[in-house]
Amino acid sequence: MEENDAVAMLGAMAQGMRLRVFRALVGAAPAGMTPGALSALLDVPASTLSFHLKALQTAGLVSQERDGRNLIYRPSLERMNALLAYLTDHCCQGAGGCAPAAARARPSTESA
Repeated sequence: MEENDAVAMLGAMAQGMRLRVFRALVGAAPAGMTPGALSALLDVPASTLSFHLKALQTAGLVSQERDGRNLIYRPSLERMNALLAYLTDHCCQGAGGCAPAAARARPSTESA
């Protein structure tokens, strides 16, 4: 991932409503959600939602697909994972031990 792409994606999510929209779409993956369902879930007017969806789409974090008369929005999980990988690429100078807190809390299933 290029730095400019990471900046664009982080910039798109650096707004509370966009972050809520993206999280809602991640929760609804892989089926996605219609703008009406998102609007109702997040209690946001359709015009406001449209503005935020466009910003997420421009950053490559959300895709749009027509299904008959409906638009379906889905998160780009591949792009999200690429961003996470970019952010953690040099974690702990390669020494390990930088797993997310939830992963560190799980007991190991490996035998010594």
